[in-house]
Amino acid sequence: MLTSLRLPDATRNPLSLVGMAIATAMATVFLSLLLLELAGYLTNPYLGLLLFVAVPTLFVAGLVLIPIGAWIAARRRRLALADSEWPVLDLRSPRQRGILAGLLALTVVNLVIVSIGAYGGVHYMESAAFCGQVCHATMEPQAVAHAAWPHAVVACTQCHIGPGGGAFLEAKLAGTRQLFQVMTNRVPKPVPPPVDLIQPAAVTCAQCHAPAAVYGDELRVLRDYASDEANTESTTTLRLRVGNRWTGIHRHSSLDIEYEATDDTKASIPVVTVRDGQNVRQFVAAGASSAAAGSRPVRKMDCTDCHNRPAHTFAFSAERAVDAAIGAGAIPRQLAFVRREAVAAVGASYPTREEALEAIAQRLQGFYRTRPEAGAALVTRAVEGTRAVWARNVFPRMNVTWGTYPSHLGHVDTPGCFRCHDDEHKAADGSVIKQDCELCHGLPE
Repeated sequence: MLTSLRLPDATRNPLSLVGMAIATAMATVFLSLLLLELAGYLTNPYLGLLLFVAVPTLFVAGLVLIPIGAWIAARRRRLALADSEWPVLDLRSPRQRGILAGLLALTVVNLVIVSIGAYGGVHYMESAAFCGQVCHATMEPQAVAHAAWPHAVVACTQCHIGPGGGAFLEAKLAGTRQLFQVMTNRVPKPVPPPVDLIQPAAVTCAQCHAPAAVYGDELRVLRDYASDEANTESTTTLRLRVGNRWTGIHRHSSLDIEYEATDDTKASIPVVTVRDGQNVRQFVAAGASSAAAGSRPVRKMDCTDCHNRPAHTFAFSAERAVDAAIGAGAIPRQLAFVRREAVAAVGASYPTREEALEAIAQRLQGFYRTRPEAGAALVTRAVEGTRAVWARNVFPRMNVTWGTYPSHLGHVDTPGCFRCHDDEHKAADGSVIKQDCELCHGLPE
């Protein structure tokens, strides 16, 4: 009977017994935590790291110690005895049948635990919680920005890894390097954006965004506010010719365009090559040497050369961020001078998040304390809205502030479109890349 079984002689050694104890303890912990996780009691991302990474690792380590201890014990016996014999497996013996049945049962249990741990670990490490919250200080800016925009419903791995085993392996190798940087405190601050996605945009972005879709024209109303008592609003209405693969702005996605940038930020593009069938034209910016063409890495243009901050967008300036918050109603426009005071509050430099939130509240509350006409509820809204503006865009621990991560979309805060469309990129036949507003914009009706 199984109840009368003793451990095999080979495993009755200190190392194997320690391995059994570790494996048994970790199996109990794993199954208990798994049940709690399935019941919805575990929501902290660090507990996920414990459940799917740390505990399974210790469990496997305990299993490995058992045969190692048995091998060492057997080796010692062989050294002590001149003639050692292989153990004989006799299934006619009830005791040996019991031992074999027990080993098979434990093997099945071990395989189930390891399989669940491996699957859960891979699934967990692809989650936004793992990517953005486990390395909290390091990835906090990206995680906060990701949660604030429509791509919050898209898993990190859908853009940063893409389909295919090769992309998965490459991403994990990159993750190993980043983990080493975190453990050795060598993380660059701020974390530089990736030069290129592991997979091209045609693989990642096109999973959701159909390249052949017809978007036509889009009407945009841009709102700015003055720093006067009335927070005077001014609006700019424009029509964007988004188009499709053959017309408008998105026509870039169907053209065969290559370019050379001066650095990894792609803020300056001195050389652009356009291929149209057999016709190849190379446009070189004024002041750039034609002889230098080809001396820099050549990149093929895709979606992310303009949409370079699609899921981690930060406001370029305090003014832009506050204007957007007022336009959305997060900061009440009816408070006198609220635009001026909010911009000054979030534009100041603070050493820590806690000091920033406290200082922002003190500034706004102190200013409106001298203006009894301002209602307490409106002041509270202004404080919370202004704090949120700062907290979504500034992260002192990672040296992230206004303008750290510029967007190339448009051409207001950064050159953006004008990196190429400046009337100064000329080809050998005299043609230029035009800076013509009508290429992308139309007057509203």
